[in-house]
Amino acid sequence: MIAPAARHEQTTVAARLASRSDLTAFLMGLADEVGADGYMLVAISQDQDRDNLQIVASNWIYDAIQIAGHALIASLAQGPFASAPGVQPQGLVASQAPALLGGEEAKLLDILGHAEIFALRLHVGRQRLFMLLSAGEAGRIDPALMPRAQIECCYALSQAQGILAAATLRDPLSDRERECLFWVSEGKTTEEVALILGVSSNTVNSYITHAIQKLSASNRAMAIATAIRSGII
Repeated sequence: MIAPAARHEQTTVAARLASRSDLTAFLMGLADEVGADGYMLVAISQDQDRDNLQIVASNWIYDAIQIAGHALIASLAQGPFASAPGVQPQGLVASQAPALLGGEEAKLLDILGHAEIFALRLHVGRQRLFMLLSAGEAGRIDPALMPRAQIECCYALSQAQGILAAATLRDPLSDRERECLFWVSEGKTTEEVALILGVSSNTVNSYITHAIQKLSASNRAMAIATAIRSGII
């Protein structure tokens, strides 16, 4: 369990996240607070019929990420074991979950230091963020400490929207979504964009809606401004 002085320092760091280094330090402290060895913060956006996962910050070794793959990580983050704030988290023991993880993947994750994994859903604005906390030995993470840590994480990340934007907006848009947003930024109407691209107006609206969601914007104007600032269009 983390000492009171260390907890105060952790809260102080959460209140002043100003860089990727601050974010890393905070997540390392959060993992240590609950007894975890590994952490992974991921953002998941929906693109048509599939999920796009982006690893925002992690101390997992490269081999573990490659073995798990983005599809499995997304499945862990959003699966039945993922807990929302206020719900007591339940750990997933890799060696006992071959049906979910796949037999070989479960064995390798166990060997690589992820014997038990907790998945936390994070409520941070419009973004779909998830935290995976893992330990090399099942039972090392204290579930009783997880709810507080989860709230701390939500609070800290809510104060660090700029860092999250820089980490997650490396161009999440598809070519069509980018084209539609570009032409709208040039003052074209939906009908004009449809004519330029040779698609229907409904299709253009669908692409723009997906772009707005991916950029965590509330409307077209905000999505355009965000895309311009990020160099996407």
